[in-house]
Amino acid sequence: MTILQHVNVIDGTGRPVKPNQFVTITGDKITVIGNQLNNVSAANAIRIDMTGKYIMPTIINTHGHLGNLKDTLSSPANYTAANVRNQLLRYEQYGVAAILSMGTEQPIGIALRDSSREGLIPGATMYSAIYGFGVKNGLPPGVSTIYRPETPEEAVKYVQELAYMKPDVIKMWVDDFWGQFPTMKEEVYTAIINEAHKQGIRVASHVYHIADARKLVAAGVDIFAHSIRDSALDDALITAIKKKRIIYIPTLSLDEFAFIYQQDAPWINDPFFQAALEPGVLNMITNPAYKEKLSKNPVAQQEVAALQTALNNLYKLYKAGVLIALGTDSGANPVRVQGFSEHMEMELLVKAGLTPLEAITIATQNGARLLRINAETGTLEPGKKADFIVLDKNPAADIINTRTINAVWRNGIKVSDGPVGRQ
Repeated sequence: MTILQHVNVIDGTGRPVKPNQFVTITGDKITVIGNQLNNVSAANAIRIDMTGKYIMPTIINTHGHLGNLKDTLSSPANYTAANVRNQLLRYEQYGVAAILSMGTEQPIGIALRDSSREGLIPGATMYSAIYGFGVKNGLPPGVSTIYRPETPEEAVKYVQELAYMKPDVIKMWVDDFWGQFPTMKEEVYTAIINEAHKQGIRVASHVYHIADARKLVAAGVDIFAHSIRDSALDDALITAIKKKRIIYIPTLSLDEFAFIYQQDAPWINDPFFQAALEPGVLNMITNPAYKEKLSKNPVAQQEVAALQTALNNLYKLYKAGVLIALGTDSGANPVRVQGFSEHMEMELLVKAGLTPLEAITIATQNGARLLRINAETGTLEPGKKADFIVLDKNPAADIINTRTINAVWRNGIKVSDGPVGRQ
């Protein structure tokens, strides 16, 4: 038995911080949380004084990518077992205990996911959509393992094939990425959704435009994997999203990363940020030539307004009672930084108008609900796994304080001192 003494507990349910608690851990489970030790036989317990420290549940990233990012390039050629394992360890150092990799796996990724789920490899636990669905010559470019059906019949065949691999969700790319690529035909994505549901699998869709969102809601999509960013949501669409219990993953950090490096970001020199970077990325994003190129990129300029629309739409959906889960699209390219992005996402949730405790709930409990693992993790409660982040400062007072990681615990054991070894 391990006893954490005098620790302040943020349990992930949205309830206020519980100060000066005793937390007992037996095996990999939390057994007691209380302000005193009642009826606990603790003669041989390991006692750890955590006076002044805060604990919160580990983070769950419901939209990321693994294996393709290395140095300053993202490519399927980078997808190796060693690269995936290193990235799972990096996520864990940043307090991310689970990641849903959204549809850009290579064949070896199936065995990696299974080994991760069985606890055979260290780091964050890997969930996966395995191979996603896109359009011929469309999104995502350059990924050979993406299914690209041109007819509903092909779509059904591919879903049946993928179902044997037991994906956690199915991922679709339906939009045109600001007119740069062809869009998926409505009859094709409807066939994907219908067959996936017959196979008992939920469908997550890449989305940007409100027009696509309306059609996807009508077609029965289960998860929006990004924000709707071209228009303000109207009441009718919000009501439909809520009624159909669609889960919304806003990926706000994706939009900010698209333009923020035109200038030096406020956290550019923070060791917590720099420790997450692939080799060469810091030099790339601070290079004047890169900044100038970004400032002339029309897509980057569009993302400034897109982020504000995304923030506004997220707030409306949250207040309407739609389930929001944290996702970042980290790992899709070098500037969407694995580990740091998840903390940045919580900051942006607060910028949208949520409280820090609401942002933490989205990052923990709600992600567990999306992955359907909330019976065992996502909140700090007796009977659930002892998976938590130890923080030096109170994130309920300032969400930036999720970055003061002192330690990360998984299954009742400390596995990391955090990315910069704060003590």
